[in-house]
Amino acid sequence: MGTAFVAIIVFGLLVLIHELGHFIVAKLVDIKVHEFAVGMGPKLLQAKRGETAYSIRALPLGGYVRMEGADEESDDLRSFNNKPVLARIAVIFAGPFMNFILAMGLFSIIFYFVGTPTTRISEVMPQSPAQYIGIQGGDIIYSINGERMGTWQNIIDAIGNSGGNPIDITIIRNNNKIEKTVKPTRDMDTNRMTIGIMTTMERSVISSIRNGVAVIGAITADILVFLRGLITGKPGVAGEIMGPVGILNLVGQVAKTGWLDILNLTAVLSVNLGLINLLPVPALDGSRIIFLFAEILRGKPIDPEKEGMIHLIGFGILITLMLFITYKDILNFL
Repeated sequence: MGTAFVAIIVFGLLVLIHELGHFIVAKLVDIKVHEFAVGMGPKLLQAKRGETAYSIRALPLGGYVRMEGADEESDDLRSFNNKPVLARIAVIFAGPFMNFILAMGLFSIIFYFVGTPTTRISEVMPQSPAQYIGIQGGDIIYSINGERMGTWQNIIDAIGNSGGNPIDITIIRNNNKIEKTVKPTRDMDTNRMTIGIMTTMERSVISSIRNGVAVIGAITADILVFLRGLITGKPGVAGEIMGPVGILNLVGQVAKTGWLDILNLTAVLSVNLGLINLLPVPALDGSRIIFLFAEILRGKPIDPEKEGMIHLIGFGILITLMLFITYKDILNFL
């Protein structure tokens, strides 16, 4: 029961934030919004404020913002199709964009509570290369081989890329710069080059946000590499795809380990949702944006019926693919 509750909260938050992006920008550009729905299927709750009905529906696996003229012809001046093209692009793009904003916020919270690694050394491991050359706890690593070390990741990369060759380290101790030369050794547990130092963690809002953005960039790069492997037919990539059942099982496992891990998983899923929605696949936000850019190039909109048919076919393919992935997930758990 706890797993189901956590899963509903996670999926609900992802959908809510995504649709909230569409909704907020639609309101800002004065598009008439008939309904803001979280979930799909039968209505569980509904309240109407002004011209907009706000509803929660039975299946927490989707949601929508029903705008005047978004899927049909309309002569209303406040309809979606009567707004400038850039305004419509902004409305469509706002959904995925909000998923990235959510991920950045969640990662920033995680980094703040866990702490952000700094370039200040907290501890030097006994009998390590760093101890042999006299590096001490409290020292700040200023540069390695003449390159300024701005983050702990810079230090890890510089040591890791040394290949075991001696490196020149400049440390700051009591406001004085001290030059050291050390030869890294390979850690048998991690198979990485190390000199035996531990970082000092600190809580910083700015550093937390900066690290959150960096993580989103890394996850985005990984997703793009995965998609490229999927398109080119790289062996084993297709088997890594996970559907709602697989994600539900993953949420259940993470829910047992603590709230920070739940936030981390939610942030990762939010990046995935935002990026996937921007792909130029019919029925997804990215495809709708492509059609709007085509309208700019042509000087007139694509035939709504043809566009609608393309999105309908795309939606059918996506649903079929989702059912197949769900079936595969179920077989994996049997």
